[in-house]
Amino acid sequence: MASYILALDQGTTSSRAIVFDRAGQIAAKAQYPFPQIYPQAGWVEHDPMTIWDTERLAAAEAIRGLPEGSIAGIGVTNQRETTIVWDKATGQPVYNAIVWQCRRTAELCEELKRQGLEERIVSTTGLLIDAYFSGTKIRWILDNVPGARQRAERGELLFGTVETWLIWKLTGGRVHATDVTNASRTMLFDIHRLCWDEELCRLLRIPACMLPRPVENSAVYGTVQPGIPGLETLAGVPVCGAAGDQQAALFGQACFHPGEAKNTYGTGCFTLMNVGAEPVRSRAGLVSSVAWSVGGRTTYALEGSVFNGGSTIQWLRDELRLVDSAPECDRLAESVESSGGVVVVPAFTGMGAPYWDMYARGAILGITRGTGRAHIARAVLECIAYQVTDLMLAMRQDAGCDITALRADGGASVSDILMQMQADLLRIPVDRPAMVETTAFGAASLAGLACGLWRDTEELAALRRSQRVFLPQRPQADCDDEYRLWKKAVSRACHWAE
Repeated sequence: MASYILALDQGTTSSRAIVFDRAGQIAAKAQYPFPQIYPQAGWVEHDPMTIWDTERLAAAEAIRGLPEGSIAGIGVTNQRETTIVWDKATGQPVYNAIVWQCRRTAELCEELKRQGLEERIVSTTGLLIDAYFSGTKIRWILDNVPGARQRAERGELLFGTVETWLIWKLTGGRVHATDVTNASRTMLFDIHRLCWDEELCRLLRIPACMLPRPVENSAVYGTVQPGIPGLETLAGVPVCGAAGDQQAALFGQACFHPGEAKNTYGTGCFTLMNVGAEPVRSRAGLVSSVAWSVGGRTTYALEGSVFNGGSTIQWLRDELRLVDSAPECDRLAESVESSGGVVVVPAFTGMGAPYWDMYARGAILGITRGTGRAHIARAVLECIAYQVTDLMLAMRQDAGCDITALRADGGASVSDILMQMQADLLRIPVDRPAMVETTAFGAASLAGLACGLWRDTEELAALRRSQRVFLPQRPQADCDDEYRLWKKAVSRACHWAE
């Protein structure tokens, strides 16, 4: 009997596949990293074929030991906003994937602002004008790849975010669809009517014929086609769940009721709060997105995005070479009582919410002759917690209510010292689940609902267990003083590259 769900979790630095059983436990998993491409300062790209190949290899490895016919359905979750344009007939990308972190369209975004389009875009899409989102990335490819615009207008090219690309590849090019959460991150999607906005497409000069069909997050989109190397035993299995990684994590954390919030401590940090059946217009620098649409009912979320969270630890390891691993960063940070006044602002690719400064750049401030690598390591962890605090304070302001707890997940959430810093700054419990693969489990949950492995969200909520809850310990006055120093440091880093 088919009693497992395969989740494809395609992230910014690796492709993963995780098999979940009916109890929500991991039965098997595999992961393949892939290279980042940096053509010039502020530009970030991926090879779309490498994305597919690594995800295919991860899926093949994860299901290798399972009996044939045991996979009931496949869910897909992905790095959002990353933009791929490919040839409809050949399946060949016309350019590398432009990654969500890429800032190459900052100037185009400024031009859209000068044209007075901010209110039109915010009111329709829930998003601010920023190079982060997919719309201007599509426009860049059409404007800069020879012949791409003409081919797109003739209906020869397709656009997709990463889940669209993977679904298209899994179904042998038979399904060109995007789930509504990913669509809501393009700057082209009407989150109220759940459809592409024709006027915004015209304003950004993007032919509507290249856009995928918007679909719900839990539904059968198509089936895996025969002949995919390594995935032969999956032929005929439905692809029946999809969501952007952050919405998938919100679902996987069982934040099914308005006011419940989670933060994913990944490459970036992403705080989402369930706001219910109507979108909330942010006044504090956040954005509104579709959280999910299941069974004809749509739920919305307020979201704040930090561009560099866990990637700051990677920078400390790979570029500065001050540590050999993330656990070593923790040990160093714990070896000193404070950062000694050092503040790291990790604005490597600008600042996200609530600042939205494309021209901010990274800084290390407060260094003295007595500063050592332990102080910098602690400051790196602190800057992650400070940025999430920025988001949570903005969220409280927009929602008009207190958030009584924060559910944490993502790779950096394994750090006890970081979680404690977060609880101290926010003055609320930080709840780390026993099963931290919440993004993949969210995609699996959506697929499992569509294929009948689980009945409803109540059954899914009962599967969640806390591994540890961190409570505030340090005096609030000390935390407030340090947070004010963070805000001062951010003011120094903003507008640096203008």
